[in-house]
Amino acid sequence: MIKTSDFSFKGHFSLLITYIIFGLSAPIGKSAMTYGGIDPLSLSFFRMAGAAVLFWGASLFVPKERVCKRDLLLLLGASLFGVVINQMCYIGGLSKTSPVDASLIVTLGPIITMLVAAVYLKEPITWRKILGVMVGAFGVLLLILTGTHVFNGGSNTVGNLLCISSSLSFAIYLTVFRDVVRRYSSITVMKWMFLYAAIICLPICFRSVSAIDYAALTRTTYMEVAFVVCCATFVSYMLLPVGQKRLRPTIVSMYNYVQPIVSSIVAVAMGLDTFGWEKGSSAFLVFVGVFIVTHSRSREQELITL
Repeated sequence: MIKTSDFSFKGHFSLLITYIIFGLSAPIGKSAMTYGGIDPLSLSFFRMAGAAVLFWGASLFVPKERVCKRDLLLLLGASLFGVVINQMCYIGGLSKTSPVDASLIVTLGPIITMLVAAVYLKEPITWRKILGVMVGAFGVLLLILTGTHVFNGGSNTVGNLLCISSSLSFAIYLTVFRDVVRRYSSITVMKWMFLYAAIICLPICFRSVSAIDYAALTRTTYMEVAFVVCCATFVSYMLLPVGQKRLRPTIVSMYNYVQPIVSSIVAVAMGLDTFGWEKGSSAFLVFVGVFIVTHSRSREQELITL
C-alpha cells in the first residue's frame, strides 16, 4: 500500500529536479543564443522536434497506452499552452530582455496559476496561500535585486510581455489540462504533446532552422543545444507530470522560485557572482513560501470542513 506521504514525496522530488534543470537551462540557452549563433525560433524548434523523437523512442520500451480521440484533442490543447506558446514566448522573451527581468517575471507564475485555479477549479484563495506566494516572491526579489547576474542585457518591453505570456500560458496548462495529464503516463502525454508542437512549429521555424550554418557552430554550442533538448526538455517534461498528478497546480507553480536560485548558483560556480547573506536569506524565504502553500487547504479539504 502506497502511503500519502510517499505519494507527495515523489511529486515534490520530481518537481525539484525539474525546476533545477529549468534553472540551468536559462543561462545555457541564453549562451547558445547570444554567443552560439542560434536564433530563438531555431532553438524552440530543436526543443520540440528533439523531444518528440526522444519521447516516441522512449515509448517503445514501456507498455502502450490507448488514448481516446477526445483526449487526443485535449492533448493538442495542452501542447499549445504547455509547449508551443509557453516555450516560444519564453525563449523569444529571453532573447529580447535581460535575464534579470525574465527571472522577475517567472515569480508571477504562482500568482497567475492561483488566479486561474481559483476561476477554473474553484480553488480557495486562502490567506495562508497568499502569504506563502508573497513570501516566496519576496525571497526571489531579494536574490535578483541585490546580486550580479550571469548575463547583462537591456530591458525590453516586448521581451517582458513575451515572458508574461509564457507564464500565463503555462498556468493555463497546469490548471485546465490537469485531468487529461493525470489519466496517462508521462511518456504517453509528452510524446503526443511534443509531436503536435513540432508539427505546428515546423512551418513557423523552417526558414530559421534551414538558414543556420551548421558547419560554423562550435562544439560548445552543440553541447548547449543538446542540454536544452535532452535535459531541459526531455528529462524535465518527463518528470513534470509526476508532480502534476500528485500536487495541486498552485503548489506545482511554486517551484518556479527554484529557477533563479539555481541560475545564481551557476553564476557563483563560474566565478561571475558571489554568495552572501542575501542569497542565503532568499533561499530560506523561497522554501518557507513553498512550505506554507503546500500546507494550505485545497478545495476538497475546504468542503470536508463545511
